Formats: sequence, C-alpha cells, structure tokens
Amino acid sequence: MPIRVSAAPTAQLIGSCTFGTNASIAPTDHCVAQAGNDGISSVIWSPTANHLVSTNWNGDVSCWEVQESEGHILALPKAKGESRVYHGNGFPALDSAFSPDGSTVFSVGADKAVRMWNLTQPPLNNIPQQIGAHDQPIKSVAFLPSTNLIVSGSWDKMLKFWDVRQQSPVGILQLPDKCYDLDVRDSLMVVACAGRHIITYNVKGQPQEHKREESPLKFQSRCVAAFPDATGYAVGSIEGRVGIQYVANVPGKESFSFRCHRQEANVFAVNCICFHNQFGTFATVGADGIVNFWDKDNVQKLKGFPAIHRTITCASFSAQGNMFAYSSSYDWSKGSAHYAPGTPNEIWVHSVVKDEIKPKPKKPTPYK
Repeated sequence: MPIRVSAAPTAQLIGSCTFGTNASIAPTDHCVAQAGNDGISSVIWSPTANHLVSTNWNGDVSCWEVQESEGHILALPKAKGESRVYHGNGFPALDSAFSPDGSTVFSVGADKAVRMWNLTQPPLNNIPQQIGAHDQPIKSVAFLPSTNLIVSGSWDKMLKFWDVRQQSPVGILQLPDKCYDLDVRDSLMVVACAGRHIITYNVKGQPQEHKREESPLKFQSRCVAAFPDATGYAVGSIEGRVGIQYVANVPGKESFSFRCHRQEANVFAVNCICFHNQFGTFATVGADGIVNFWDKDNVQKLKGFPAIHRTITCASFSAQGNMFAYSSSYDWSKGSAHYAPGTPNEIWVHSVVKDEIKPKPKKPTPYK
C-alpha cells in the first residue's frame, strides 16, 4: 500500500523508518533499523532472551538484540556472529522458529528448504545449513519441545518432522491440502490448510492426529495460534473474523467466533494472531493497519490502537510479555500489480503496559 504524502505532520521516511502521524500504533514505539528491503513475512521472539528474528520476502533472516528499560526500547543488530543470513538464490523466507534454549533459529521458505542458523556461528556464505526439504515451498515451521524435533508444513500437502542430525525426515504426515499456517504449544499442534481444513495433533510423543474439522469461519484461513495452556486455538481468516476453538473440555468455556478488522462495508484479512504468555490474552493484526488486543475468556476487546498507514503483516509478544513487535509492509494479498516500489518495510516494538493486555472484569456485551 503506497504512502499518502500530504502536508505535515504526516509520516515521512527517515533512513529506514517513517515517522509522524500514523507511522506506528503509539508515538513512543521504537522502529527497528534495517528491517529489510522487501515484505516482512514473520517476526518471532526468543524464548530465553530479548532477541527478535524476522523473515523477509527477499530471503533475509535477521536478528536483533532488544533492550527495554522503563518503557524505553532500543533494538540493535545481534552483537555476536552474523545479524542477517539468507535463503538460497533470493527465494522468499516465509517463517522461522527458535529452539527452546534460544541458541538456534530454524527457517523455511520458497526455496523448499528447512534451514538451521546457530546464532553464535556465522554460516558459510551467510546461507544457513539445510536440514530438510519439501517438494513445494514451505509455509510454516515450529519446534516440538517434547521430542526435540522440527516440524515443517508445506504447499506439497505434507507435514515433515526433522532431527537436526539427519537430512531425511523421521516422520511424514499427509495433509488434506496446502499448509497455510501451523502452531505448537506443549503437546498441542494445530495446522490450518487450504479448503478451510484444520487438523489438531497430540505431539507429546509420536505425533497423533486428534481431530480433523472444517474451520468455523466461512472463508480462507490466514493464520492460526494455539492457546498458551494448549486447550484450544484461534484461527483468523481473510473475511475479518476470528474463531476461538477449544479442543479440551474446559468448564464454562465454549467455542465462538467474532468479527474484527472491518470498517463499515470494507472487510480486511486477519494476518496474524499471537498470544500473551502470562495473561492468555491475544493480539490480532490486519490488512487494515490495525492492532487489537483481546480477552477470549471474558469475551471482550481490551485495546484498539489507531490504524497505521499500511498493512500489518505479522506480530509477536516477547517471552516476558513486556514488548510487542509488529511489522508494517505490503502483504501481497492483492498481488504484484498493487505493489508500490519503494514502500517501506518496517518493524516496530511497542512497550506493553499491563493495563492494555491483562484481563478485565467481564462485561455484559460481547466483542464488537
């Protein structure tokens, strides 16, 4: 989406960041320098440190060390080793995942490869080691802590499980259609596929399919995220809706769906859903350039931020929950014909105030 240039104080490009009205969801948010020269496909935080990793459509996988003190944030390229590596031949990097100890990043992309980047050791030619492959581009990757395996989901309709000590998969599961997104929490893995298929698995040991069902939403799934307590998941679609689905019996809780990321007659895709580890609340970000914080347990919106001047493609809460990273760039939902060369690709880090994200007493009215 192109930037509209008008009289001050609208957003202006300064270095690799834009500043001014509607550049970020809050005026004190920190813009991460050198976020890349193409669309941002994912942002994730290390589970053990304030390390932030992004993947880009030009093949970049980048890492920053983020410092936070009393709401003030500074992100710098990772000090040790390389701060940026690349997928082969400029193929888009589409997703990444950390190992539980935060030492290693696993990434996947359109080069059909699963790659491993040890953050303390620069890879040969800045291309991370390949540990696996699919027959088609790989959309999503995650780490299974109970078995120390990496799982990758591809457009070849396969889930593959990898041990870093060998390049042949240790397991393969057939999917009903292309993998669009997957997420893992403890023993729960949830996979969203084309055709509105959603499959949940128990991955405590050998992966076992738990349930295969149709999405509660009427249109294509865009993103999925498992609850922090692994009792269910949230799925977002291109129609500006989110479904809250329980896979375990939780007294007093029922599955439901709600509308979001809509402006009058205009409907926008929900591009990403991410949960806050401490409170179990969550954020949605959309093609309308809006970030919303939600409380599924009390069925209410906690915080709606002002829209920024371009689509928000992905987001993530830090492990401690005190920082929220989100990216603004073209999301390619309208194809290359609508891409404006020179459109900035930015990552912002928001200092999370507890009152924005912690649950509040239940209100009598549902989400709006």
